[in-house]
Amino acid sequence: MSVAEKSEQEKKQRYNFNKLEKRLRRHVGRAIEDFNMIENGDKVMVCLSGGKDSYTLLAILRFLQKIAPIQFSLIAVNLDQKQPGFPEHILPEYLRAEGVDFRIIEEDTYSIVKEKIPEGKTTCALCSRLRRGILYRVAKELGATKIALGHHRDDMLETLMLNMFYGGKMKSMPPKLVSDNGEHVVIRPLAYVREKDIEKYASYAAFPIIPCNLCGSQENLQRKAIKEMLRQWDRQFPGRIESMFTAMQNIVPSHLADHQLFDFKSIQADGQENVNGDTAFDQPTPTEFLNFRDTEDDAANEDGASGVIQVRNLS
Repeated sequence: MSVAEKSEQEKKQRYNFNKLEKRLRRHVGRAIEDFNMIENGDKVMVCLSGGKDSYTLLAILRFLQKIAPIQFSLIAVNLDQKQPGFPEHILPEYLRAEGVDFRIIEEDTYSIVKEKIPEGKTTCALCSRLRRGILYRVAKELGATKIALGHHRDDMLETLMLNMFYGGKMKSMPPKLVSDNGEHVVIRPLAYVREKDIEKYASYAAFPIIPCNLCGSQENLQRKAIKEMLRQWDRQFPGRIESMFTAMQNIVPSHLADHQLFDFKSIQADGQENVNGDTAFDQPTPTEFLNFRDTEDDAANEDGASGVIQVRNLS
């Protein structure tokens, strides 16, 4: 490759990275606004695991902090759970170099989990509960008013499908909620962000990724199966994932079957025409998902493209 060709390639990569970064910032900003995630004077504790999602979350929040019309502070917190081989120097070195206020919390939850969980069984559930309790305690000690987690759109869809298939509930990860102990507000600013965009961004940014399998635990096989199913759908049926996520934001309780959520018992015929009365899916397929084409991805290889995804009703 000639010097000129290499220069042109680097220029194109920088262009694509800038466009991707703008898209991520736009999605995070919209989620924060839609759900009132961050308010003036907030102290946001960003939970940093060392994975691609939490690195991306911290980077986008730091940018928005500079341009937001409100004032809020950020503090990154990492929980060192003493897994064998955990590279404890990576995060402090990265955060110091970036000038980020941070705390490293050392708690040996690894030994507790290994003691309680039989060999070969997944440790994720217990590990998550222990980690959550510690982070809530730390948030209180730091005076944090919001706890920011790095879950993204695909995590929310996977959780919805897991609960439907295995839990018998129509339930997912909300973008904003009150913590288990009732003392904290937990936010997920990446709620509108696609995992594949995060993967590209983390690769471009060259974050020092720490693997999440240091404990030796098997990945949750049910979630793994759901993730692969959704990725296959995304490849085979473009637009299906976008439609599913839009559905999560357009709930119609009168056309489900939860009698505690909707008062079916008091329904009476009143002689008034109801255009939505017995309509479930009688209308044609919504045009915004017909022949869906992800122009954000297509535009990654085209100079001068807008980078706007051609799907309506995403908010």
